[in-house]
Amino acid sequence: MKFKHIYAFILLAVALFGCKKEDNTVVANRAVVVAYLMPGQAPSVKIYQQKAFDDTASYGALVSGLKLTLSNGTDSVSLKETTTGTYTYSDAAYIQTGKTYGLTFSYNNETVTATTTVPVKTTGFTASATTIVVPVDDDFPSAGTTDSVAVVYRWNNPDSLYHVLVFKNDELYPFILDGRRGNAQANFTINGKQAAGYDLYYRTLNYKGTYKVILFTVNKEYNDVLSSNANTSSQQLTNPPGNITNGYGIFTAMQADTIQLTVNQ
Repeated sequence: MKFKHIYAFILLAVALFGCKKEDNTVVANRAVVVAYLMPGQAPSVKIYQQKAFDDTASYGALVSGLKLTLSNGTDSVSLKETTTGTYTYSDAAYIQTGKTYGLTFSYNNETVTATTTVPVKTTGFTASATTIVVPVDDDFPSAGTTDSVAVVYRWNNPDSLYHVLVFKNDELYPFILDGRRGNAQANFTINGKQAAGYDLYYRTLNYKGTYKVILFTVNKEYNDVLSSNANTSSQQLTNPPGNITNGYGIFTAMQADTIQLTVNQ
């Protein structure tokens, strides 16, 4: 399964919005790295120019013409620029569970580096139901009304690894549930942190149809950025999270498992 379109739901801002309160020229001279490594998928890295603090654009410009090297400790490979600012290596078998990967490149006379380790894939991902019927709730979201658990998700987590749950509606034109607001989001993300389960309540859902419920096993560096974006403050703009030396962004690895959920009413 391809996950390149899923990442937008897990991380809305990465560190593209997190720039230090220093001279705008210094900020804009730093590279922003965005990379998610997964076993069985060819590694891909995007490089953006960090936008200045007072720039309201969502993203800086993609950076072309760089020479990126990816290493697993024994084999180093050069990434090829396949589209502007996107650097890839074609071997999908290169990323393997348990290995540590390092990224290196030069940008504006600085050496940018980052490392991450591919976590073990979580086992035992289960759901108490894969088809549910959401009751009509004319009072929602009135205060004082009650809600109940629709689906119980559980997984094995003896080592307290970090997890993220993504609920992605697969319908081309999702139909909103009766009693919900029309501007509600069809797709949403749950930061499972270091738990071994999540209880999905009926009122968390806003649309009918088929969902992919994707359990991502992630690293601490990813959880730090995700938590920061959920609690944005001026203090975090001063010290944006991330694991890039001489740059910003996120270079991380993850694993995924998927369960389908059908929502009716």
